[in-house]
Amino acid sequence: MSSVFNLSNPIFPTIDHRHHCFPNVKSQFAFGRSSIHLSNSRITEVRAQLTDTIPVAVKSISKDEVMKAEKQVIVGTYGRAPLVLTSGKGCKLYDIEGREYLDLTSGIAVNALGHGDPDWVKAVTDQANLLAHVSNIYYSLPQVNLAERLVASSFADRVFFSNSGTEANEAAIKFARKFQRFSHPNKTDPATEFISFSNSFHGRTIGSLALTSKEHYRTPFEPVMPGVTFLNYGDIKAAQELISSGKIAAVFVEPIQGEGGIYSATKDFLQALRVACDKSGSLLVYDEVQCGLGRTGYLWAHEAYGVTPDIMTLAKPLAGGLPIGATLVTEKVNSAINNGDHGSTFAGGPLVCAAAIAVFDKISDPRFLESVTKKGNYLKEILEEKVGGNSHVKEIRGFGLIVGIELDVSASKLVDACRESGLLILTAGKGDVVRLVPPLIISEDELDRAVEIIYECLHVLDEKVSN
Repeated sequence: MSSVFNLSNPIFPTIDHRHHCFPNVKSQFAFGRSSIHLSNSRITEVRAQLTDTIPVAVKSISKDEVMKAEKQVIVGTYGRAPLVLTSGKGCKLYDIEGREYLDLTSGIAVNALGHGDPDWVKAVTDQANLLAHVSNIYYSLPQVNLAERLVASSFADRVFFSNSGTEANEAAIKFARKFQRFSHPNKTDPATEFISFSNSFHGRTIGSLALTSKEHYRTPFEPVMPGVTFLNYGDIKAAQELISSGKIAAVFVEPIQGEGGIYSATKDFLQALRVACDKSGSLLVYDEVQCGLGRTGYLWAHEAYGVTPDIMTLAKPLAGGLPIGATLVTEKVNSAINNGDHGSTFAGGPLVCAAAIAVFDKISDPRFLESVTKKGNYLKEILEEKVGGNSHVKEIRGFGLIVGIELDVSASKLVDACRESGLLILTAGKGDVVRLVPPLIISEDELDRAVEIIYECLHVLDEKVSN
């Protein structure tokens, strides 16, 4: 009670006990857990007073006060931009001061339908009024309906739901190892190792972190899961040699690397991995957490290459902003999994699955996917025209609406300048790539405006060099 309802807490800056906003409240809190001696009836009264007053306080809170409060109560894992966002509609976001921003981040490729999509809002609202959570002890219709859609539209036969991309990859790790033991019941040392690639990002939990190539993500938490070898992305010969060793349980690869810098695989590379895995009995896992579900103009990114995996992981856009992950597997993989092998309390709940159905049904429409392809081509064309000739721009790459602008300097100053000009963009790679992952509903007019702002802000890259 004392920490939550501390009246001097900066999150309520306009509440001043000296002006008697809460008569007789502060005097009864000693602000030490051992000093609280309130009756249950008095606690109820205090809570009611706080609840009645909080909305007034929040309305007048400033950006600086929110940022100050955050530093006192949130674990310091995020280097946030100095922006407090309060609402959004379509491809626009609005901050606490009422300023408008054009959003080309989509919450890191999550808000594929933008902000406040009416069908998504209705699906969430309707389901919330019915049933939000029951756990996986019981069946629920939205979960089954969503899984049916994913299976019908993909290579997969079964789906395991989780709550995030990193959890989806954790499931894939466990399923791969269990599959190897199941497939070789008489072998004392079945394959347990994994291959991942340079510039990869698979998540931040200990297993998926071990598959993530950037050392500064892993080093503070070592030892992470052992048995992972990193190869150069696209190195067919090295991959074939290691897979043939018989030690590899699974190969994890992103058909398009998002966090790593918007690098795309080639068909030859993915085909070589498929053949090598088939020969050795290793599993091929596609991480489509960021690049899947329409982002490329294909429903699944790997469809552009015509090479299917044994397992595919999904997350970011699937529920339109609510937390979900999914691990899609073939029947071959599913045959190795038994009751109790894996699980999650929250995963695949009715509310999040209802949201995901609304998202999936829109994005999977061929006309919607065609529009993503068209807008992606348009975005690259106008980028080449407006910024491609800048001396700091090394390459513009990607397809669909996952596009990267590689620079010869850090992109951070450009990101900051664009934000000040009303455009939100991301970095990727080693911080030298501008990552553009707008809502898939973005219009060509909005893309024009975004590229114009980038163009107008390019001068800051020269300033950074001169400094």
